[in-house]
Amino acid sequence: MSAPQSLSEREQASNVVLVDGSNVAHSIEGEPPHVANLMVIREKLREEGLEPIIVADAALRHQIDDQQRYEKMIDDGMVRQAPAGTDADYFILSFARELNACVVSNDRFRDRIKQFPEIRDRVIRYMIVQDEVVLERRTHRRDSE
Repeated sequence: MSAPQSLSEREQASNVVLVDGSNVAHSIEGEPPHVANLMVIREKLREEGLEPIIVADAALRHQIDDQQRYEKMIDDGMVRQAPAGTDADYFILSFARELNACVVSNDRFRDRIKQFPEIRDRVIRYMIVQDEVVLERRTHRRDSE
């Protein structure tokens, strides 16, 4: 009989991916943030065998297009909200480090790169077009970035 796994080993084995909820919700330029964006990203990640954890800043609940649906996502544990007045990026990057997880975001995290240099290799960029999601996983960083 093998020794029980620690929590972090279980989480690593479960393919956890953190989703920058505010970034994803705001991904359609010039429009208010959309709950549907969170849903399609979550579904795409689950289809790929990953376990998404959506983390958003507290302000998103006041900006999102469907506040009732978004509040239900929070109540159901589908969205984790960073404490009001705090930087959600810090929580996302800290959890990514702790869980050895990737982060779905188009944010470059320039203001946090010194504190979290490994994020360059953990970010999964995405694009949403007509409710279809394409994920970009880089195996090597481009030298020009």
